[in-house]
Amino acid sequence: MKAAAAASGGGKDTLVASLVRYLILLIVPFTILYIVYTLHAILSDTPSCPPDRAALSHLISTRNHTPSLSSTPPPAPVSTAAAATTTTTTLQHVVFGIAASARLWDKRKEYMKIWWRPNAGMRGFVWMDQPVRNSTLPDGLPPIKISSDTSAFPYKNRRGHRSAIRISRIVSETFRLGLPGVRWYVMGDDDTVFLPDNLIAVLRKLDHRQPYYIGYPSESHLQNIFFSYGMAFGGGGFAISQPLAARLERMQDGCIHRYPSLYGSDDRIQACMAELGVPLTRHPGFHQYDVYGDLLGLLAAHPVAPLVSLHHLDVVRPLFPTARSRPAAVRRLFDGPVALDSAGAMQQSICYDARNRWTVSVSWGFVATVSRGMISAREMEMPTRTFLNWYKRADYKAHAFNTRPLARRPCEKPSFYYLSSARRTVARDGEITVTTYQRWRHRNDVRPPCRWKIADPDTLLDTVVVLKKPDPGLWDRSPMRNCCRVLSSPKGQEGNMTMTIDVGICKDWEFSQA
Repeated sequence: MKAAAAASGGGKDTLVASLVRYLILLIVPFTILYIVYTLHAILSDTPSCPPDRAALSHLISTRNHTPSLSSTPPPAPVSTAAAATTTTTTLQHVVFGIAASARLWDKRKEYMKIWWRPNAGMRGFVWMDQPVRNSTLPDGLPPIKISSDTSAFPYKNRRGHRSAIRISRIVSETFRLGLPGVRWYVMGDDDTVFLPDNLIAVLRKLDHRQPYYIGYPSESHLQNIFFSYGMAFGGGGFAISQPLAARLERMQDGCIHRYPSLYGSDDRIQACMAELGVPLTRHPGFHQYDVYGDLLGLLAAHPVAPLVSLHHLDVVRPLFPTARSRPAAVRRLFDGPVALDSAGAMQQSICYDARNRWTVSVSWGFVATVSRGMISAREMEMPTRTFLNWYKRADYKAHAFNTRPLARRPCEKPSFYYLSSARRTVARDGEITVTTYQRWRHRNDVRPPCRWKIADPDTLLDTVVVLKKPDPGLWDRSPMRNCCRVLSSPKGQEGNMTMTIDVGICKDWEFSQA
């Protein structure tokens, strides 16, 4: 019995042991395969050594800056029309509309002959109230256009003339001609003289693709009160950009109907500008010159801005008192200084002759003024009252700017030296302009008695010579007066009656100190 039991227990142990060994043999290979697979996966994702820093930086930059073909398309080529709008504004981009009348054309055309440049690509038209004789149409002037009939428009101002309506429509009528490549429409009267290069220097600083209305009010405070300080006076000229001209043309006729009681053409333009919501962009180089008498005081202290236009030249005295006529005086200015260095025309410089204790002011290309004593620059840049207000009963307080008397003391009465010649020459450091100014005395000029021990320039000085480099980029910089330096002056001895002055950009340390 014990032997049978032992045999039966040993059989059970053998079966269990066999089953355990079988399971172990089955599980161990799978476990080993799992461990091997896991190690392989870990080792394949982790580099054996850290990457090079330069390579890593290159990888990051490549990812950041390489464009995706699917998300960023290549830049489109610039069209010819788009490229044309980025070119610099030139005279070819401007069209002039000149208001004229057949009655005054024979006289006024002499001014246009001076400034109009038929060979420089200038474009424009003279708008007349009626046809003129063919004999009055000299070569080299813009073609004549006859303004449209305006009899259907109401006009109720008793003091004015209804020709103001046709003149106010010149910009719109010029726009309707459909000239290509126009950026600016410039309006002026037939007795307005423009300096084309200076006009372009002003316009090219503005974006012609935006609505602009640029000009300047009157010199008369009363004129501005009666009309508007926000109005560009038309005789002095104004410019309207192409987009604004397009808007004006669409609404102007209706606008004119709404203002039948206005006086002139320029206030009608300004009324339409008010409806369009475009204010006046002021530029002090446009000159209406609502004054009488002598422009000397205004031009000898011209604002620090390019001289763009001159108006009412038939009303004031000739620019140069020795000229045979008003047009001849303007031609002297254009044939000399404007041709040599248009940007610098009429620009004032102030300096002092320490030896003689004189104050010197040079309005380049026009006049040099020499006064006894040391007068401050603040006073010298203020116009002297050589002119009268447009309203003859008004005194000097009726101007729209500060003025001063010609001399605050009898001893300070200045001596004037007007331009007599202008030329360009070559010096060591390049080309320079040489302008010569000669002493001018009015036939009734009497020098007041003076007890000062300062020498009188009227007795020692006959000629002023000014040396100046041409500076066509003058207005590409911030507005600033040029400096002048007295190179030589009379010492009192007989025969030496000439002063030589250098005019140019101020050095960092230079300033006008009395």
